[in-house]
Amino acid sequence: MTAVLERVESGKQSEGLRGVFGTGWHRVCTVEDLEPGWGEAALVSGRQVALFRTAAGEVFAVAQEDPATGAHVMARGITGSRGTRPTLASPLHKEVYDLGTGECLGTPELRLATFGTRIVGGYIEVEL
Repeated sequence: MTAVLERVESGKQSEGLRGVFGTGWHRVCTVEDLEPGWGEAALVSGRQVALFRTAAGEVFAVAQEDPATGAHVMARGITGSRGTRPTLASPLHKEVYDLGTGECLGTPELRLATFGTRIVGGYIEVEL
């Protein structure tokens, strides 16, 4: 997939990463561009993001960077679930993260950055 990014609206910049990456909602791709159960990587306003669509039609955006190693590989992770919680297992060391919260289910000190998503007119938008 090749994502063509379009800035939808901008927000105020604050300290930290928000000063580096454009804040606000960013149009990334159509919902149909994401195959259920598979991840895709996108560069959103200078930040590497991994996008996932579940079989139930939910869309999630997380950091492409693996919290344990720093490698940008999370879009190649294995999707699944723990009960009703959609999850993502890192492709490197198999740590399992909650896609909604970023919580690591096996190693509490690790956390995967998550981003807000919404679907507008058939397009996925990610909030940085």
